Amino acid sequence: MSQRNAFDFLVGKSTVHHRYLLRRLAGCTDWIEFPGTSSTRKILDGYANMDDDDIHHPSGRYAGVALRTYDAKSDNWSIYWLDSRYPGRIDPPVLGRFDNGIGTFEGDDAFEGRAIRVRFLWTLITATSARWEQAFSSDEGNSWETNWYMDFTHV
Repeated sequence: MSQRNAFDFLVGKSTVHHRYLLRRLAGCTDWIEFPGTSSTRKILDGYANMDDDDIHHPSGRYAGVALRTYDAKSDNWSIYWLDSRYPGRIDPPVLGRFDNGIGTFEGDDAFEGRAIRVRFLWTLITATSARWEQAFSSDEGNSWETNWYMDFTHV
């Protein structure tokens, strides 16, 4: 079965509950929580989708966009991130797909000047909600530190 419609669960407007690790890859166990909203729509005749995110981080509110593109040849998705704190910058994509109801997407990036792996997971998907989480690895994916959860609830 094609992955092309794998993100249909996200289409529409959602409230978002963020849980964010205060410091990343530093042994920190302190979390902050804050609200946000997200509005997702299909584009390019369903071969892509994007969400417009309003993030109410305690250090300051900012806007973000997740752009997801589907490659029919590989039957995989690429996910790109842009946000208003760094205009003009597009983060390197994470690549992956859904299997058994869980979306797993990984890619190479940098954090504070060092090479890392990034992983996004989509889990707990229902008709009205879903969870996204982000994890970093500084040891080529041998161990992961989850540093951000987003719980989506359709409105």
